[in-house]
Amino acid sequence: MNTPSLLAQQFELERPRLLAMAYRMLGSLSEAEDAVQESWLRLSGSDAGSIENLGGWLTTVIARVCLNMLRARKSRREESLEASVFEAERGGEGGIDPEQEMELADSVGLALLVVLEQLAPAERLAFVLHDIFAVPFEEIAPIVERSPAATRQLASRARRRVRGKAHMRDANLTANREVVDAFLSATRTGNFEALLTVLDPEVVFRLDSPVVHADVPNEIHGATALAGLIVKRGQVAQACRVVLVNGSVGIVIAPYGRLFGVLDFTIKEGKITGITGITDPAHLSQLHLALLDD
Repeated sequence: MNTPSLLAQQFELERPRLLAMAYRMLGSLSEAEDAVQESWLRLSGSDAGSIENLGGWLTTVIARVCLNMLRARKSRREESLEASVFEAERGGEGGIDPEQEMELADSVGLALLVVLEQLAPAERLAFVLHDIFAVPFEEIAPIVERSPAATRQLASRARRRVRGKAHMRDANLTANREVVDAFLSATRTGNFEALLTVLDPEVVFRLDSPVVHADVPNEIHGATALAGLIVKRGQVAQACRVVLVNGSVGIVIAPYGRLFGVLDFTIKEGKITGITGITDPAHLSQLHLALLDD
């Protein structure tokens, strides 16, 4: 017979796995911890003695809690980088350590978290549970209220969107990725000269943003001016990852795995001739983002 003390011990053994699942399904450490706490409340209020497989029971509960939370979201996160920095300076949301959350996002895959945000709740759930945690479709199906075959299709559709396989046939993809990788590396190290080697002398940067930024003009002309601004704002690069943007190589800016903006590149003969920085939430929602194979 499970005593309250024994039940709490058993739950604590399951907590790391539940938190890992919830974080990938929700993309927010504070929300993931809320979901785990809700799972504990449901367990402590249940007839624990009738539970034959505690791990499986908790997987179902955490999945349903996360699915409800995903469905309850009225809109995509539209959180600015400045707000993220402010949150970090004051110690993080809900007592969450921002450095801990950034480390967690990196360990999971910051780009993966951003791409998962594009999926419908049931697609995200099916993909995370099956492809990442190897939960059988027969166990996922009742959670998403579909047949196992339909659940398999959900995960398959999500997988195609996440991996972007249809776009990998572009003959210029490898060459363009090398250019963008070099750009991001130079940005992260603040290497002015290296930036000049990948930027066309007449490069044009345009900012697509609903907000006017005093320190970032809406348009910049010339490699020298752009490289100077990039070096000045280089700390942003730590939250950047290379992804496919509408089938072309681009960069997402995603502090803590939360999409803030996208850099869309025009590349000709190995040089970057144009960069469009997109931070307008309406435009970001229209982009198709996918992972690039390593």
